[in-house]
Amino acid sequence: MAAIIGNRVKASDIELKDKLVSVNRVTKVTKGGRTFSFSAIVVVGDEHGIVGHGLGKAKEVTEAITKGIDDAKKNLIKVPILRGTVPHAQKGKFGGAEVLLKPATNGTGVIAGGAMRAVLESVGVHNVLAKSQGSSNPHNVVKATINALASMRDAAAVARQRGISMDKVFNG
Repeated sequence: MAAIIGNRVKASDIELKDKLVSVNRVTKVTKGGRTFSFSAIVVVGDEHGIVGHGLGKAKEVTEAITKGIDDAKKNLIKVPILRGTVPHAQKGKFGGAEVLLKPATNGTGVIAGGAMRAVLESVGVHNVLAKSQGSSNPHNVVKATINALASMRDAAAVARQRGISMDKVFNG
């Protein structure tokens, strides 16, 4: 099983699936001509509440993706999922990107754009309303989405933090 420290997770024996969010070609012009390199942003998750993101840079696309996957496995977090959706509405921000995640009823699906969709599908959310506000830079949108998901708390976590037992929450 995965070792959980706070909401950080170690990828010891978790079956993770990776999704490529974007690949950028970077050109460096030198006296000898152009040198191309690639950067890839990748999201990994187990589709049961664990997700991470990573950036890989290399001279080849496949090598950049591999490096991105390795980096993503080092940045895993645990996210509470309640009946296939997020537990509550949450905003996330990183750089110029702002995202809004709202819970949705069963059958709604993932209503989200490209970079956000990859993160939400990797974490295992099946019904969510999401809006990207501000920058559409995939790097910042992924980080803002992970930021919003990391801020999520379920009822049990809130009750523990307040020092209330769960039967008091449900029975008054």
